[in-house]
Amino acid sequence: MKSKLALATLFALCAPFAQAAMVVKNLDYDVGGKKMQSALVYDDAVKTARPGIVMTPDWKGMNADQIALAKSIAGRDYVILVADVYGTDVRPKTDEEATTAIKPLLGDRAMMRTRINAALSQLKAQTGKAPLDGKHYGAIGFCFGGATTLDLARSGADVQGFVTFHGNLSTDDPALAKNIKGKVLVLNGADDRGVSPDKIAAFEKEMNEANVDWQFHNYSGTVHCFAVPVSHNPPGCVYNEKTAKRAFAAMHALFDEAFAEK
Repeated sequence: MKSKLALATLFALCAPFAQAAMVVKNLDYDVGGKKMQSALVYDDAVKTARPGIVMTPDWKGMNADQIALAKSIAGRDYVILVADVYGTDVRPKTDEEATTAIKPLLGDRAMMRTRINAALSQLKAQTGKAPLDGKHYGAIGFCFGGATTLDLARSGADVQGFVTFHGNLSTDDPALAKNIKGKVLVLNGADDRGVSPDKIAAFEKEMNEANVDWQFHNYSGTVHCFAVPVSHNPPGCVYNEKTAKRAFAAMHALFDEAFAEK
């Protein structure tokens, strides 16, 4: 019951207008012999062309909760592609299964970058088939998806803005930051035990040495998982309604700025 109430709250925060015709369209494709199925999400009741956002889920990957989250974020503002980076044969149900799923990608960041770039290409290919404006693109990610989003940025993807929610900051090669083309916004819980001061300092150094346009927001009294309504595994992984509201407002502001410049 608590998770349903939390999800309803996020709908109210991120999508203040009625969404009469939310579309969820599965996209099947292949990456290096691996079958993938990402999902395109948008409000078909709004005909205006709009920016496209590639969204990487948390470590549980593609599931109904992530699709619901994508619907709430998309609203009337964006067309969102929920990216499958695991493959259709990997759909974690437990934390243990999720740990197993992320290990190959964290151990082979080149493969992770290839898979998230393939998802971005699938999104861009929907121009003319979905209400995409074809010129404004962003990327967001949650937890493990935040690491994936930063690696998409480091790959040199042609995207104007990258936003991570309680994401992993690590990289296999800090020099890749020189490839970043868009603005970077990191939204972090100040009490997230997985993001130490040393990791923050290393990330800031990486961004500064590459002359990236970046921001880092630290939210007090906030732990990991703060932006995902169904997350409730205290003390370290807990949804935070107040912080989520602030963080999504910051995301919208970043995209508004980045897309206006484009």
